[in-house]
Amino acid sequence: MVSRSAESRAGSSSSPTIDAVSLAIIEQLQEDGRRPYAAIGKAVGLSEAAVRQRVQKLLDQGVMQIVAVTDPLTVGLRRQAMVGINVEGDLDPVADALTAMSEVEYVVMTAGSFDLIVEIVCEDDDHLLEVINRRIRTLPGVRSTQSFVYLKLKKQTYMWGTR
Repeated sequence: MVSRSAESRAGSSSSPTIDAVSLAIIEQLQEDGRRPYAAIGKAVGLSEAAVRQRVQKLLDQGVMQIVAVTDPLTVGLRRQAMVGINVEGDLDPVADALTAMSEVEYVVMTAGSFDLIVEIVCEDDDHLLEVINRRIRTLPGVRSTQSFVYLKLKKQTYMWGTR
């Protein structure tokens, strides 16, 4: 599975330019993150060595990551939720503290009803309550939270990287 880094997703002004061949390599890896470089090279018209160099450059630039994505339910993580958070003052210290929590998968600064939105993956409801009540709500600057507990996940893909 391949995904762009947080900075790239946010559209940072120093984002590297990605050409059509690199996008094709990313697509190949999104289909199968373990696809051999020789097979990717054949599909995109490059040598195995050239693909290896391009993949390494994409990794070094933070354009993508190659990771194993699990189904949380199959590894004992039965509760997921989005949490909207309102903050008093500077968002960065709160966002940094949330980023450091192992249960927090995404931290997004937003405009609108919430200052921050985070996705949390937990073992069960008690674990979720502990994270929200004892760890998030007690952070300095957190004014309020609103939780959106997942009842059923209908779609989750990571194929948006080359659209």
